[in-house]
Amino acid sequence: MVCAFDGRLHNRKAILRKGELKSRIMTVEQIYTGCLAQGAYYIASKGEAVIIDPLREVGPYIGRAEKDGVKIKYILETHFHADFVSGHLDLAAKTGATIVYGPTANTKFDCHVATDGEVFKVGDVEIHVLHTPGHTMESTTYLLKDESGKDHAIFSGDTLFLGDVGRPDLAQKAATVTQEELAGILYDSLRNKIMSLAADVIVYPGHGAGSSCGKNMSKETVGTIGDQKATNYALRANMTKEEFVSEVTDGLSAPPAYFPENVRMNKMGYESLDKVMEKGLRPLSPDAFEAAANETEALVLDTRHQKTFIHGFVPQSIFIGIDGSFAMWVGALILDINQPILIIADLGREEEVVTRLSRVGYDNSIGFLEGGFDAWKAAGKDVDTLDQVTAEELKVIEGATIVDVRKQGEYLSEHVVDAVNVELDYFNDQMALVPKEGTFYVHCAGGYRSVIAASILKARGYHNMVDVAGGFKAIKEARFNVTDYVYPTTS
Repeated sequence: MVCAFDGRLHNRKAILRKGELKSRIMTVEQIYTGCLAQGAYYIASKGEAVIIDPLREVGPYIGRAEKDGVKIKYILETHFHADFVSGHLDLAAKTGATIVYGPTANTKFDCHVATDGEVFKVGDVEIHVLHTPGHTMESTTYLLKDESGKDHAIFSGDTLFLGDVGRPDLAQKAATVTQEELAGILYDSLRNKIMSLAADVIVYPGHGAGSSCGKNMSKETVGTIGDQKATNYALRANMTKEEFVSEVTDGLSAPPAYFPENVRMNKMGYESLDKVMEKGLRPLSPDAFEAAANETEALVLDTRHQKTFIHGFVPQSIFIGIDGSFAMWVGALILDINQPILIIADLGREEEVVTRLSRVGYDNSIGFLEGGFDAWKAAGKDVDTLDQVTAEELKVIEGATIVDVRKQGEYLSEHVVDAVNVELDYFNDQMALVPKEGTFYVHCAGGYRSVIAASILKARGYHNMVDVAGGFKAIKEARFNVTDYVYPTTS
């Protein structure tokens, strides 16, 4: 999975309407980050630029503006994000740009709280504020008008996704309203502010498939109002508010535990990423690494590939591989956002790990194992391993106890008969379901999540589990007795 910035350029030159002058150009660029399924946006016109919903590391945005020879004028935030820590403060400090939030926003730092309908000039184009509460109360959609004043695109944040809308349960405590009431507010926002726009207006959402901010998002990351009115279940023309509330709130799983902490950091402020990186990128010899682990009660986080991890790892370390949905699993499984973390990484990827931890607010990395796991082994330190079997080997074990760590929806869709479902998403709350006696066999869909689960269990004193290589895919190919397939209703 690609988790670095993946810039997707939608340049005005490519979409000029007939009769327009080529000199009249604006640039709109989607900068998509796969591991968070998040879209940030860069808009430039006539020497000025805005950034919408920036991630924590702001260098790419600054570099993009410098390449174009433009000044970043505004940092527009669609809402207080729960699934990642914004780069708004660092970006403002380094560029002098003004941070803008929508109506009702309340922060502990200087920003401009916009009014509904307020207009921001950026070169020859305008950005209009559409207050669209419902996901959160300050949620705002930004409408981009081109040089001629025509509606060109909306940047909808978590109000409107492709195929879905933002979940209405994340702001309950702050707003002192129920999720049903928030859903009703969202219904009005969509009908009154968004669905009335022209069919050809481009939709740039805050997230795509894989995000926990919705339940049915498309893999596509750019759409139009017309397409969404035709295909998005929540935008049906004949949909009543009661139907909307019922359907939008149905099937919502509990949000990850780190979400409230990320909201707090986005509202209250945080330490600069430069300082976080300086602290986290301390190289530690095997002896120093071991001493730090013992003296600080730090969590040892191994970010190598699961196929490498199972063959040898530092005892008591937890596996969350950098090449999977790293940030989301860190947030779901490391309950204390201030937990000191010691890092084991492939050589040359240490900075990437610290950066991606910081994206979800885990700013207390205190160093990494210099020379990686090979240096640990060369120093003669203790090494642990995970037992593993193939699906074919498992099939001949009579009466094997199988633990399935996939999401409940995946499990209900299709699973090994008599397998126990212990969702990795809620592993800390469901540990009582894990067999304490006898050997059991743990699997997920493909092998990533099961190794995470096995590493957690081993660190907590479970030594009776065996990982199933290749996960449920391999199990099906081995023709296990599985339940009849049921099409999943939620992700």
